[in-house]
Amino acid sequence: MREEKLGILCSGRGSNLASIIEAIEREEIPAEIAVVIADKRDAYALERARAKGIPTVAVVYRDYAERADFERAMLDEMHAHGVTLVVLAGFMRMLSPVFVHAYTGRILNIHPALLPSFPGAHAHRDALAYGVKVSGCTVHFVDEGMDSGPIILQASVPVMEDDTEETLAARVLEQEHRIFPEAIKLYVEDRLRTDGRRVHILPAAEGGSL
Repeated sequence: MREEKLGILCSGRGSNLASIIEAIEREEIPAEIAVVIADKRDAYALERARAKGIPTVAVVYRDYAERADFERAMLDEMHAHGVTLVVLAGFMRMLSPVFVHAYTGRILNIHPALLPSFPGAHAHRDALAYGVKVSGCTVHFVDEGMDSGPIILQASVPVMEDDTEETLAARVLEQEHRIFPEAIKLYVEDRLRTDGRRVHILPAAEGGSL
């Protein structure tokens, strides 16, 4: 089993961060959170992390003249804290190929839709507008595209006739809190093997370094 140090990127309240912290505290994920980085100074995710004694950094996008400088600042923080796995927990900015290449195959994201349907920032709105009967969430590896990396885990929820974006989001979020820690655990236990677009999950007995 690999000793992983997680670097978690957030933009908002950090409810997925909280679910990951809780899973680590329950010793379900054998890893530590090395740093939590937010792109907003007032992101509540930073408060959640500080309350648990986790190092935090605000790397604010508007403080930098260029996107490349912003991402370099985040990468510098990741490297300074020894991060081995980057986790996007409600991080609302698309990463450039430069950032992705710095952690190739070592960036996980959660998206509030059943990819490849409804990528982007308005998944619940788009799902309701399309009239789907089932929605859900997806944990995937991050590549250079928009929510286009290989899928690790998915969970579905029914879409109700009277759903709003808010009610659907709340139902999906319950599943996000369940499968995101599970996917991180699978990664940390070295049980994921990627073959093109397919991610194979190995039984626990077959994990370990290749």
